[in-house]
Amino acid sequence: MSPWPTQRHLAPGRLVLATHNAGKVREIAALLVPYGMDVVAAGDLGLAEPAETEDSFAGNALIKAHSAARGSGLVALADDSGLCVDALDGAPGVYTADWAATPAGRDWTLAMTKVEDLLVAQGPGVSRAASFVCTLALAWPNGESAVFEGRCAGSLVWPPRGKRGFGYDPVFVADGMTETFAEIDPAAKHAISHRAAAFAKLVAACLGE
Repeated sequence: MSPWPTQRHLAPGRLVLATHNAGKVREIAALLVPYGMDVVAAGDLGLAEPAETEDSFAGNALIKAHSAARGSGLVALADDSGLCVDALDGAPGVYTADWAATPAGRDWTLAMTKVEDLLVAQGPGVSRAASFVCTLALAWPNGESAVFEGRCAGSLVWPPRGKRGFGYDPVFVADGMTETFAEIDPAAKHAISHRAAAFAKLVAACLGE
């Protein structure tokens, strides 16, 4: 009999986060700790980052989760998330991290500037509506998987504000807020973020009674 239950329930124990992004590790680990999960990052296990070849958040999250589950023999959780800007037809979307890519590593100031330049080029009346999207994928070593998506709607500001958070957080203000994700307390961000919305669905499906 498989040690991983078909009902996809997560019992307290070790779980690998299929990411090498330190910011995501901090945020997701903080969400999982209250449920008795012993979180370890894929990078700490020496697992390679698989190529993300899909054109959807769910597809790429599943690639990462299955790769980490196979490589570690543990249940794995992967996050694929990004910024979707209305006036840019949803870009950068699944290519959110790629927009920050440089030969020396990711430069998020460069990425934010690229988004801003494209918006400015459309004129002063351009919509600044945007959403952060998060897809969480769980994968078991026996090949089972589950996917959960969350969104946080808001708008973009310029110039960037705040030193907290990571990625595009300094230019994103969630609906109903006046401060960027990089200005508000991390606990406040966790309560309303796209990742929190996806995680709430995961909890209901896999961590509830």
